[in-house]
Amino acid sequence: MNLAVREDLIASNPARHIEIHGYRRPHAQVWTDGRVEEWQRTGEHPSVAVWTAKQLSTFLSQVAEDSLFAFWWLAALRGLCRGELCGLRWAAVDLDRGLLFVERQRTTAGYEIVEGDPKTAAGRRAVTLDKHTVAILRQHRRRQLDRRDRRQAAHMTWVDSGYVFTRKDGQPFNPNYANTRFRKLTERAGLPPVRLHDLRHGAASLAHDAGADLKTVQDLLGQSSIVVTADTYTSVLPDAQRRCADATAALVLAAAQHTRKRIKQKAAKNRPAGRDTSDP
Repeated sequence: MNLAVREDLIASNPARHIEIHGYRRPHAQVWTDGRVEEWQRTGEHPSVAVWTAKQLSTFLSQVAEDSLFAFWWLAALRGLCRGELCGLRWAAVDLDRGLLFVERQRTTAGYEIVEGDPKTAAGRRAVTLDKHTVAILRQHRRRQLDRRDRRQAAHMTWVDSGYVFTRKDGQPFNPNYANTRFRKLTERAGLPPVRLHDLRHGAASLAHDAGADLKTVQDLLGQSSIVVTADTYTSVLPDAQRRCADATAALVLAAAQHTRKRIKQKAAKNRPAGRDTSDP
C-alpha cells in the first residue's frame, strides 16, 4: 500500500489505521491422563497436542502393517513434516550411511500441489537415521519394489517416480491424503486426537526428553532459530518435568542438609570445653 502511494496510484494508505493485535502461538500440550479423561467426557481437546511416549508406542504398534508405516515413523521420531516426507526421493536417502537429505518439499496450495525447496535455508539438512529406522526404510523399499514387480507382471501401470512414498501405481500421492489417513488411523487406535504436524512437536519433545540439547533438536527439525525451537517445539513431557523437579528438590535438600551439618559443627566448636556441672 505504501508503494502504491509512492507510485501515485492511490492518495493515501487505507491500511494505516488498522490495529493488529498480538498473536500468541499455541503451545503443545501433552495428553496427560487428566486431559484424556476430560476429552473423553466432553470431547474438548487442545488445538496443539502431543502424545506421550506410551501413546505413540501404541499408535505405532497399531499401524505396523500399514503401507505408510515408515512415513508415520519418520514423522514421529525424526521430526520430518508432511511436505518433506511427501517430497522425499530415494536419491536423497543413503541407507548404507544411515542418512537422508531433506532437499525438497511437496505440499498443497488450495487444490494445487506445489513442490519446491524447503521454506528456509536451515530446512535443507541431513537427518541421521538409527539402525532401526534404516531397517524400517529397507523393508518399505522392498515392499515398494515387490508391488512394482507384481503390477508389471500383471501388465498394470507403474510409474517409476523415484519418490519414497507413493500410491499403488508408483505416483506420489496428494499430501492431503496423509492427513486424512492419519486421522482415520488415530481414531481406529482409540487414541486422543493429534494433528499429523503434531508428530513433529512430539519428536522434538521426545528427543529433548531423551537427552538431546536444544541445538541438536533445532538441527533435527531444520529450524532457523533456536528461540523458535525452544518456544514452540519442545513442550517437555511429564517424565522430564518429574526428573527436573526431583533433581531440583534433591539439590535443595542436599544444600539444607549441608547447612545443618555446618551449624552443628560450628556450635560444637564454640561450646565451652570445661563446663562446671557440680552446682545444683
